Amino acid sequence: MEKRYEEHAYVLDFLLHGRPGIRSTGRAGYRAGALVQLIGAEFFTLLEALVKEGVMLKPYDNVYVGKAARKAITYIIGRIGYDELTATAKMELPAVISKMVLNREKGFVNFFNTSRAITPRMHALELIPGIGKKYMWQVINEREKKPFDNFEDLQKRTEIPNPVKLITKRILEELAGESKYRLFTRFR
Repeated sequence: MEKRYEEHAYVLDFLLHGRPGIRSTGRAGYRAGALVQLIGAEFFTLLEALVKEGVMLKPYDNVYVGKAARKAITYIIGRIGYDELTATAKMELPAVISKMVLNREKGFVNFFNTSRAITPRMHALELIPGIGKKYMWQVINEREKKPFDNFEDLQKRTEIPNPVKLITKRILEELAGESKYRLFTRFR
């Protein structure tokens, strides 16, 4: 299987003067040049990258980070962990993820239409914060009648409160390493 990389990412924080000193990974910090912290648009990968000279970025900007010629990014320094995000990046993360979830509504609605049991006692739906046995069975019973069309349809038929918010919370838990199961993110 070929290794797949992020093609696009959203800016979480733009550090015009980079970050001083040694990072927690033991790698030397990049003192010269602007640095950006990003979240990948497909796999929710947290990345740090060096920005091309003269380019200014702000949170929510969507930038190309793929293998071909990049307009804003010089190169990807590498993946980073949730703990390596700046305070600003952590603050912007929930809103950026919510925007990404809305942009990919069809895929997330498909998760509600097709998710299965993970173990004999636990269903994938139960890993979403706020969904217990009651909501899980409402989703399963409703999707058997007819698959959900969108978040609004899901919410109306199951009474689940704000699916975007619940999925966002789950993705944040996965990025912070608070769960042994990964539904939406890749391992670091």
